[in-house]
This record gives sequence, C-alpha cells and structure tokens, in this order.
Amino acid sequence: MSTLTLDRVLTEVEALSPDEQGMLEELLRHRRVEVWRQETADSAKQAVKGLRDGKLKAQPVEDIITRLRKVR
Repeated sequence: MSTLTLDRVLTEVEALSPDEQGMLEELLRHRRVEVWRQETADSAKQAVKGLRDGKLKAQPVEDIITRLRKVR
C-alpha cells in the first residue's frame, strides 16, 4: 500500500476541475465540523459522567467564564 503525502494529495487535487475542487473543499469542511461535533459530544458525556461519579464538582458559571476569558 502506498503512503499518501500532502504534496501528492495537493497535486491530485490541482488536477480536478475548479467545480470539483470547490466540492472537495466543502466536503472536507463538513466532515471536519462533524468530527468536531462528535468530539465535543464525547467530551460532554465524559464530563457528565465525571460529575455523576464525583470526580468533578459543579462550579458557578461565572467562574468558568472568567477562566475561559483568561485563556484568550
């Protein structure tokens, strides 16, 4: 089995018509969004389980927002 490289993929994509390139771009974007949604849902499920199992404690939303603003 041959290994795909980014350079090879880009070369192949450049051979597609502009319409096909646009469709590919849209498909990739949608797939990435779906992966992000699934990862977010999985993280939320783990957090809820941790809270129910007593491994996490509830916190005031204001504290969470303050911490998130500091990360930026």
